[in-house]
Amino acid sequence: MLTRGTERRDLLETVQGYVILKAATFETGHGFALGHNPGAPSPFVTWQFTEGENGHRDYYWGRYGTSQAWAQRDFDRRVDDYQQFYHAAVKHTELGPEGVYRYYSTQRPVDIGTYPKPPDNQPLS
Repeated sequence: MLTRGTERRDLLETVQGYVILKAATFETGHGFALGHNPGAPSPFVTWQFTEGENGHRDYYWGRYGTSQAWAQRDFDRRVDDYQQFYHAAVKHTELGPEGVYRYYSTQRPVDIGTYPKPPDNQPLS
């Protein structure tokens, strides 16, 4: 099980250094994920996972590869095989970084004395 290396960061799930790019969850609570870590010897991986009632996922049975095309084919094949073998419907799919963006406010702080106070961004008089 890979639960110890799992964390949430900026809405993107990271497992042992791999950012989850895509995940498919079935009605049975099982699913598959495709991850990417550009610094790893095998930068792409597909995992099977089990999702608990609280939404926590336990990842296992990873298959590692060097090509994104291979990883996408393996992900699709694993999802299709699971659907055919267990007659399970996909409950939902998730897209990783492509579907997420950061919001940066352009508003100045409401109170002049609030943090941060960089020297090149002083309040106007």
